[in-house]
Amino acid sequence: MRPTLVLLHGFTQTRQSWRRTATALAARYRVLVPDLPGHGQAVHRTASFPACAAYVRALAPTRTLELAGYSMGGRVALATALTLGPEVVTRLVLVGASPGIADPAEREARRRADEALADRIETLPIEEFAREWGSQPLFAGQPPRVAAAAHADRLRNTPAGLAAALRGLGTGVMEPLWERLGEIAIPVALVVGERDAKFRAIAEAMLERLPNATLTVIPGAGHAAHLEDPAAVAAAIHQSRSSSSASA
Repeated sequence: MRPTLVLLHGFTQTRQSWRRTATALAARYRVLVPDLPGHGQAVHRTASFPACAAYVRALAPTRTLELAGYSMGGRVALATALTLGPEVVTRLVLVGASPGIADPAEREARRRADEALADRIETLPIEEFAREWGSQPLFAGQPPRVAAAAHADRLRNTPAGLAAALRGLGTGVMEPLWERLGEIAIPVALVVGERDAKFRAIAEAMLERLPNATLTVIPGAGHAAHLEDPAAVAAAIHQSRSSSSASA
């Protein structure tokens, strides 16, 4: 029986952002790709970390699952793995993700900034916010076809849904998990784009704290590595599983 793999998307994306990666993994896994609360068809779902953990648990048709997430989805995946425990989540893949902001003052400043952004999102047409979000330096260097696909995906969302997601799942409201990384004994695959300097540094710091982790750098990719090189990300997801099975 194929293992169940749940893929969680990032902020402003939808389940469609994983389409090409999911297709590449479909022969080996039962791939489930939900819309996270506040996004796509889950616009009215409660946006909180406990609600996401319950949502993921209810999705899986089997007792155990493997969990992967990108950016916001990676933070949700990490929190969910800690909530559900190794009896449910047997492997974790984090793509361009972080365990949150450790410094209380920095975290509070981010919470205020996220709240202000959520207020502003609610005043804008989705087209305008989608253009603004995509123009961040974080996404600089994306090939035109990738940027166009990412923009089209953002248009599947609503301002109200994205504002709710930011208030409930933003980095500012997330309880930092740096000190809990040592509790995670399951295999963890850290995946990051070569050009994503900020999240490469975060991944390297996480690697030092996780008991059973690997780090894969996707050549030439930026922050949204699964959009820029879905085949390479799919390969990293599967190869990390093969490596963890071989060492078990």
